[in-house]
Amino acid sequence: MKRVRVLVSGRVQGVFFRWTCASLARGRGLGGFVRNLPDGRVEAAFEGADEDVDAMVAWCRVGPEHARVDEVTVEPQEPRGEREFVVSG
Repeated sequence: MKRVRVLVSGRVQGVFFRWTCASLARGRGLGGFVRNLPDGRVEAAFEGADEDVDAMVAWCRVGPEHARVDEVTVEPQEPRGEREFVVSG
């Protein structure tokens, strides 16, 4: 079980990044969130089984079809026991 915070920059807003991310994360049973930031980046947190969290981080490096991912930063965090994955911002 682990949790990471991910910041994704590039053309990642207005390209269904959040909704695709949430669908994939929920399909893997992860907790956490995804949201747009005012500076144009997307922020996400994934919590759950190591392999599922790693798979979502790998997906963030590519994004959905119309996205252009320029940079991804990953920061380990302490798990919080979140079971639901939410979309905001």
